[in-house]
Amino acid sequence: MQFPIFQTTDELLTVILVMVAFSLWVQRFRVFKYVGPALTVILLGLALVNLNIVPGYQDVYGVVITYCVPMSISIYLLNINLKELAKLSGKALVALVCAVFSVCLVATAFGAVFSSTLAEGWKIAGMFVGTYTGGSANLTAIAVGLDAANETIAAANAADYVIGMPTLFLMFAAPALFQNVKFLNRFWPYHLTDDERIGENEEPVLMAEQKWSIQDIAWLLAISVTLVTLATELASFLPADFASAGRILLISTLSIAAAQIPAVGRLRGNLNLGLFFGLMYLSIIGFSVDLASFFGSTMAITLFCFCVIAGSIALHLFLTRMFKVPYEYVILGITGAIADGTTASLVASSARWNRLVSVGLLMGVIGGVCGNYVGIMVAYLIRFITGA
Repeated sequence: MQFPIFQTTDELLTVILVMVAFSLWVQRFRVFKYVGPALTVILLGLALVNLNIVPGYQDVYGVVITYCVPMSISIYLLNINLKELAKLSGKALVALVCAVFSVCLVATAFGAVFSSTLAEGWKIAGMFVGTYTGGSANLTAIAVGLDAANETIAAANAADYVIGMPTLFLMFAAPALFQNVKFLNRFWPYHLTDDERIGENEEPVLMAEQKWSIQDIAWLLAISVTLVTLATELASFLPADFASAGRILLISTLSIAAAQIPAVGRLRGNLNLGLFFGLMYLSIIGFSVDLASFFGSTMAITLFCFCVIAGSIALHLFLTRMFKVPYEYVILGITGAIADGTTASLVASSARWNRLVSVGLLMGVIGGVCGNYVGIMVAYLIRFITGA
């Protein structure tokens, strides 16, 4: 029997860090931008373990899994400014609420349908609700909170990219469609004025380049570890079958609360550092995935993913049309939910809706705050309905 090339803790940590660095570096190339760093690092892990370069399991993997995900969640949420979120206008908030509600309802319905054909179908539904109200970080957080199998996590990430990328193209095309297609203009007569959406040609502060120092990083690490430790202690008092999910919710709640402290809110670098820890965890997922199980479940999960996205968009359009929401907010709301705030901001920017760039970003931030809570809620609701 041939042993893997790299086996020791030092060697495997080197491989993991090189994988993370490489998955970020290749984002400069168009094809990898479409794939994204999360799926890139998972596929790298799959290749390395199946080429017998690294082992499928080693003790250091457990250490990475134990610490990286909770720290990633906490660090991501340490810049949530609830006062900024309160500035979102009424119609924009209606659009976002409709988007989150649509994702939750559609995922619950299809989760109940697919739960009989998919292993861990109720967990997958919660993961999709998390990522389609917040982002990929929420998918990972909920997967860990629900103790999903590694094959399930990898297949869900793959399905998310397969279905998510064409959806992104549609979102970027949507502003031009609503503006130029006569049928849509007649069907959806609600829109903002040029002054409300264009305004001055200035980039808002929220989209400014992020700069951070080693002090920011040190404090982010210290605060996140403290909050994770406290949440872990509190979760030990919860029922055993809910302790893992409860720990994720406690980490989210404590981190959002800490972020309201002015000194914590001023720290920078959280998005970069949170992504780094998240990618370390996903590299381990790639190492421990069984290829037969992965490919066997990916097609069914991809169909489930398609149903969730298509159904959510349809219901979102129906509700926002009923509430007479301007189409600009409709587009940014569903983009901020299904993708993220940055993508919603880019959609606004590419459409030259200069005054809505920060609105799109805020929508994504609010979705990210909601993601863990509604994702875990929907998962347990489906589990209750189906008796899984």
